[in-house]
Amino acid sequence: MDSFKVGDKVIYPNQGLGVVEAIRDEAINGERFRIYHMRLFSNNTLIMISSSNASELGIRRPISEDCVRDIFGMIRKGAVEVTKNWKGRYKEHVNLMKSGSLLDLISVLKGLYYLSLMKPLSFREKKMMERARDLIVSEMSQACSLSPEEIDKRIQKSLSVCFKGIKTEMGL
Repeated sequence: MDSFKVGDKVIYPNQGLGVVEAIRDEAINGERFRIYHMRLFSNNTLIMISSSNASELGIRRPISEDCVRDIFGMIRKGAVEVTKNWKGRYKEHVNLMKSGSLLDLISVLKGLYYLSLMKPLSFREKKMMERARDLIVSEMSQACSLSPEEIDKRIQKSLSVCFKGIKTEMGL
């Protein structure tokens, strides 16, 4: 996958938004590789990835502004399937988070949000829900001219619309 250029914004699965700072041909163990030098915005980390491994790792371009409205629609609508078994559900969600797909992140967020309406989430699931939300917010705010705070408010409103008929154990 040699499709990135210096200055391109990219999504690194489960890490978030970054930028390609340099592309260099480097020798590693006697072999030549084209290496992307990417800076992650969330923690200012520089990572180096072989261009041949980029697609396998799920590195992709962020969504376009045109997709933002559709994403809010997906959050507002659609059924949610939640695995009852905590261990199975957690493993499934970890795999979805690793995929880097925005649709998979939305699935994790909606599933855990729905579950949080039914019962308190475990510490790990709370952290995973927050992480999924943060990754969605950062990508969507980069795609359009809205602030992360505004995107977060709209996500909350969309989740409320999606689950408005749900009666909760906690009286919410």
